[in-house]
Amino acid sequence: EVQLVESGGDSVQAGGSLRLTCTASGSTFDTFIMGWYRQAPGNECEFLSSISRTGTPYYMASVKGRFTTSRDNAWTTMYLQMNSLKPEDTAVYHCARLDRKGPCAGQGTQVTVSS
Repeated sequence: EVQLVESGGDSVQAGGSLRLTCTASGSTFDTFIMGWYRQAPGNECEFLSSISRTGTPYYMASVKGRFTTSRDNAWTTMYLQMNSLKPEDTAVYHCARLDRKGPCAGQGTQVTVSS
């Protein structure tokens, strides 16, 4: 069973950039479609982006053009490059398999964007 840990969250000003990392242990995630999600206080878990088994990314409109999802060739690390950050991007960010329920249940990594 692959275990996933998110890292890279920080506090930045609006317009800044961050790169989040999702690290797999116990196994690789090359057989799964992986996704990035976020949850702000009082909001539901929001799907942001995915990357297929062939490495093709998909983005929701809210982050398309600003966020980039990628992974390493060993399928042990997935990244979320976030540019032009906005205060509304403030949330706890999570990575998860798309076929699993509760993608925002884990610890995640906190991103705070100040105006």
